[in-house]
Amino acid sequence: MIEPVARLRIELQEIEPKVWRSVDVPLSSTLLALHDVIQVAFGWTNSHLFAFEVADRIYAEPMFDDDAFGQRVYKAAGIRMKSLVERQVERFVYVYDFGDDWRHEIAIESVRDGEADVDYPAFVGGERRGPPEDVGGVVGFMEFLEAVLDPLHEEHREMVTWYGKPFDPHVIDEPRIRLVLSSLAARRRGPLKSHRGKARARRTRWTEERS
Repeated sequence: MIEPVARLRIELQEIEPKVWRSVDVPLSSTLLALHDVIQVAFGWTNSHLFAFEVADRIYAEPMFDDDAFGQRVYKAAGIRMKSLVERQVERFVYVYDFGDDWRHEIAIESVRDGEADVDYPAFVGGERRGPPEDVGGVVGFMEFLEAVLDPLHEEHREMVTWYGKPFDPHVIDEPRIRLVLSSLAARRRGPLKSHRGKARARRTRWTEERS
């Protein structure tokens, strides 16, 4: 199935070395769908609230009212990537967990027709494992890395126990990312096939009625 896709580079702000992912997403994707993609790509567990900052607008979940951000809040499910491209948006921000305040800068690097034999969204590449949930933001993550990567650190055992296993910052678990994104693509395929099947049936009936 050929459809227009955008290549996005998504990078966590304020962290060095960079933690980033590159993904291809359909232009028909809503920001809510992009939220799902980011959660998978960075290993987040969808345990906290989120919002997108696009130019001077906030897109979030329906539970937010305008008072939450001091300005009008738009529904993340109500806008598609296609609209951002048409508005010539090149960069925007995804914020996850307003306590730890993980800010992801998203760059729209290119737009093109997708490949016929690829289901989207699709993983392209990335480097370094994302922070654990509830680690305490950027400062907490840096302290966590210092302890968990040094067996002689006084908090090493405590951090490994808290995380539940050794933490390798270089391993992003690409097989899992590809597997879960493929399941998201499969969920998209079902409604798309149904919609297109109904459209073909309508065209067939119209042709038969006119013949």
